[in-house]
Amino acid sequence: MKKLLPSQREKKRYLLIETRETSKTLEDVILKFLGELGYAKASPLVVEKKDKNIVLAVNRKYVDDVVTALLLSGKDMKVKLKSGTLKKIKEVITR
Repeated sequence: MKKLLPSQREKKRYLLIETRETSKTLEDVILKFLGELGYAKASPLVVEKKDKNIVLAVNRKYVDDVVTALLLSGKDMKVKLKSGTLKKIKEVITR
């Protein structure tokens, strides 16, 4: 099977979220706000969970929708950083 060209790959953005909630709660909040189709298009993926920080990978077109879902959830979730690379996110976590 051939590799996908870079122009055909899904572009991801990474969110650093500060929360005491579990990653399951995070997914439920996004699913409730976006619905099943929006959730599938946004394709959120928990990349890393460390202490009270969660790194979430999201399709670049739906970053604003996911951030809105987190803010309107009423739960204690705060988006600390949005980035195009994991390297920048990990620098902030290690500080």
